[in-house]
Amino acid sequence: MPDKWQQYLRQQAELGGSEIYLAEAAPAEDAPARPPVGPSAVDWQKGAPPIPGPGLTIDLPAPDLLGDGLGTLETLDAIAARVAACTACGLAQGRKHTVPGEGDPAARLMLVGEGPGANEDATGRPFVGAAGTLLTQILGSIGIPRESVFIANVVKCRPPQNRKPLPDEAAACLPYLRRQVQLVRPNVILALGATAAEALLGGRQTLGQMRGAVHSYGGVPLVVTYHPAALLRNPNWKKPTWDDVRIARQLLDR
Repeated sequence: MPDKWQQYLRQQAELGGSEIYLAEAAPAEDAPARPPVGPSAVDWQKGAPPIPGPGLTIDLPAPDLLGDGLGTLETLDAIAARVAACTACGLAQGRKHTVPGEGDPAARLMLVGEGPGANEDATGRPFVGAAGTLLTQILGSIGIPRESVFIANVVKCRPPQNRKPLPDEAAACLPYLRRQVQLVRPNVILALGATAAEALLGGRQTLGQMRGAVHSYGGVPLVVTYHPAALLRNPNWKKPTWDDVRIARQLLDR
């Protein structure tokens, strides 16, 4: 079996998938050819949890109420240019690159993380380190190519030592994210981690309290799950994350 599929299936096992095979005997010469094993062959719906009930409802400000003329920006590139020139908070002083977000401007699924790390600050792209690799694998496990989603963060510049963004830093950047949501018009939003969920939902609930419900963000269903970086620290969170992303995937099919 090719190494990439062994890696993929190991990831499925860690996420709680069933019927995982990491090795197989060589087929007999007269055996019929077997279809390739890969993401398209994985039944992510098997054992998927039911879609939970409603949670919080958050209304987005009208575009003309976002401030700083953001409502007049009609493309994600225009927002990226505005972010690149932004000095609204102290994070601008230490950045190498701003990280406005990337992906399909008409994505059905939008992912929101906390903020850039060192790799993201160096490249200007979101989720490019180990956590990004894991995120790409998770998306693939539900049949969604990474390039088909839009990925953004609450703050667009790296906080020092990757600390949690301060309230004023998140508040300064949140209008950019809100305008991105308005322009992308996703069918589902997946909030990655407590910081992203708190910023979007405006509460001080724990991650556990925010999970297990389908919230509404500007009329868009929003599901909360763990940040991929947290999964690298605690593999026990991979199974609940697998459930969360399958809930989001089911919402896309509605």
